[in-house]
Amino acid sequence: MPGMPNGKPANTRCVQLDDAMRCKIFFSPLRPKVCASLQAQREMCFTHRDQALEYLVQLEKDTSP
Repeated sequence: MPGMPNGKPANTRCVQLDDAMRCKIFFSPLRPKVCASLQAQREMCFTHRDQALEYLVQLEKDTSP
């Protein structure tokens, strides 16, 4: 992860997120494959942004070593 040489630990904000929670390297070839491969599904989005973020935090915990 650019800017995070030891990787991004679960439940840690990515340094590539701007203040609006958008990826600063979204269109860059430096964007990690794991980020590019995540395809949002309706069940991930819920009805509120906070719910979606909670889901992503849990997903990180469930898939981190």
